[in-house]
Amino acid sequence: MPGLSRDQITEMQHSLFAPWVQDLALVVESVEADRAVVRLPFSDRLTRIGGTVCGQALMALADTAMVFLVSGAFGEFRPMTTVSQTTNFMKALSGRDVIAEARLLRLGRTMAFGDVFLRADGDEAPAVHVASTYAILPQKG
Repeated sequence: MPGLSRDQITEMQHSLFAPWVQDLALVVESVEADRAVVRLPFSDRLTRIGGTVCGQALMALADTAMVFLVSGAFGEFRPMTTVSQTTNFMKALSGRDVIAEARLLRLGRTMAFGDVFLRADGDEAPAVHVASTYAILPQKG
């Protein structure tokens, strides 16, 4: 039953992501074999006109949640890269933390497929749906 330990999550957060992604202050709440939950704390720095959280921050949240999801499926980080990310913005998000729930659809030897649903903290209905495809890269021996 893979997943990631708190130590693995912390190591990934500090070593894998660009400084600007680290500046988002994402909180990884859980990483299981087929599900990952990541929180984006609300910040005025991430808003645009009208106080809504900008799409760039939401897409970065979804992309990062997928890295944790695929790693959790393997039980460890493996090199990977985003192949596609299709984002559907269904409702604006503002004034609250954003919760990303990533779900694994299929994991193969070289490809992984998942969905990420973003919602405002306290809401059940998703505001954003992201369909993602990742290539699993060969590990250096």
